[in-house]
Amino acid sequence: MSHLPLDAELLYAELKRGVQALGAGSATPPHLVGVATGGAWLAERLQRELGLPGPAGIISSTLHRDDYAQRGLRAHGSQTRLPFEVNGAQVLLIDDVIHTGRTLRAVINELYDHGRPACVRLAVLVDRGGRELPLAPDFAAVRLPLDAALRFELVRRPEGGFDFELAAETASKAAATGPTPGSRAQEGAA
Repeated sequence: MSHLPLDAELLYAELKRGVQALGAGSATPPHLVGVATGGAWLAERLQRELGLPGPAGIISSTLHRDDYAQRGLRAHGSQTRLPFEVNGAQVLLIDDVIHTGRTLRAVINELYDHGRPACVRLAVLVDRGGRELPLAPDFAAVRLPLDAALRFELVRRPEGGFDFELAAETASKAAATGPTPGSRAQEGAA
């Protein structure tokens, strides 16, 4: 893996501004819910830095993925933890990278297993484009198309800061998922 010359901390600051703007019109602040794993790290830090009450939620896409047969349960997968009543809640999903929309679809299914929120919005650090589903973030710190053969990941440094890593997809994984016709990018976690 190599580090991408893109400043994750500057993008985080932009994401923080976007999250503040998305929550500005609400009578009550939205509940931040991070998509495991990178989104959970972002939501946890945003929750703390924005002074929001309680812990941020974490949501896993594992049980609702359409590629579950190929991926199975991930060894480091997080379990969903939503420390608030989902019914009627304003939910702001936080993710590090969006590409095809498949992870987001799985996350929304998981969220609705826990109740029916009043509103669900999405803020992401990086939008890779190349959607396979009609889903889009309400806020993206940056739009960055990448080659389909690359996997793009947020990594958390030991002191809590963020970096990006870039790696080539393995041939077996690329063959199992297949390229998206006409797209230039493929999200590492889909």
